[in-house]
Amino acid sequence: MPKSRIRKKADFTPPPAKRNTVKLSSGRSWVAPLMLALFLIGLAWIVVFYVTTGDMPVESLGNWNIVVGFGFIAAGFVVSTQWK
Repeated sequence: MPKSRIRKKADFTPPPAKRNTVKLSSGRSWVAPLMLALFLIGLAWIVVFYVTTGDMPVESLGNWNIVVGFGFIAAGFVVSTQWK
């Protein structure tokens, strides 16, 4: 039986390295701090209202202070949709 020819293989050259540069600063660095600030302001507003038994932050609003606090929290969620 005849022997098969031995073919010389070319040396392995790895593919060129891909340069995936991640751009962290996409111009929206204000989103996370603003979102957290709105969450904390809303939470603080509601806590202050309950701790002071309705005397603060705005006494004339009465129980609407809770709505204002949740409004700040809702605004934080709206801002969070801009986060990438």
